[in-house]
Amino acid sequence: MVKIMYLSPVAHREGHDELFANMARDYKLPGTEVHVTSLPDAVGRFSHIEYRSFEGMVTAGIIRATRAAAREGFDALVIGCFYDTALHDAREISGDMIVTAPCMASCEIAASLSNRFGVIVGRRKWVDQMQATVHALGHRDRLAGFYHVGLGVTEFQEDHDRTAARLLEAGRKAVEEDYAEALILGCTMEVGFYSTVEKELGVPVIDPSIAALKRAEYGALLKRDCGWKPSRRWSCEAPPEAEIERIGTFDTGPAFGGRLVVEAS
Repeated sequence: MVKIMYLSPVAHREGHDELFANMARDYKLPGTEVHVTSLPDAVGRFSHIEYRSFEGMVTAGIIRATRAAAREGFDALVIGCFYDTALHDAREISGDMIVTAPCMASCEIAASLSNRFGVIVGRRKWVDQMQATVHALGHRDRLAGFYHVGLGVTEFQEDHDRTAARLLEAGRKAVEEDYAEALILGCTMEVGFYSTVEKELGVPVIDPSIAALKRAEYGALLKRDCGWKPSRRWSCEAPPEAEIERIGTFDTGPAFGGRLVVEAS
């Protein structure tokens, strides 16, 4: 059995974890067990991390959760935010556990399906930071552009008809005007809309939460079947355990708020 943790880097709230648990139930392999978790209120009652200051506040919680997941024996962990918040920080202390995140996973998949892709995002605020991430991942020349729809993270699931209409409008501009051959939905809260846009526009549309889950699953299977574990040399070097223990805060307090388990078949 493969065990994956899907960590939402926000506080647990009604309906949020269930959204991603349903996604995992629909798309995981039969032999995969998925734990959908969120951060405890002690980190902060965040409903989103659209702002860099919010990201800074939750980073310690992500690191603590990553360390706890590794100790529980998870094969892979997803940090469920398209900013890929604290991805490299978390990888550093993840041991043999694979760690991935939506932007990295989505770009890898889009690049395997097309030569040129566009990213549909909620607000213009996000573009600068996400563009820097896409460029850093090596996809500068594949990026058709970013297309914002004027919706914050918490608004995507409020009115599905409105969300679908705005995603279609942005996607049509990307495909028909800027010649994107694939699209990425640049927020995990857009879960559930990719098939509607894909059917209308006739290009692959990548849901980042599904992409991250499947990339984590793939990495876990490669580790199991081929023995390919995360590197711990040079830039990937982990901090000495003695220093972590001396500092003390890495393992202090609860690591998770909510937890839903989607069991293997």
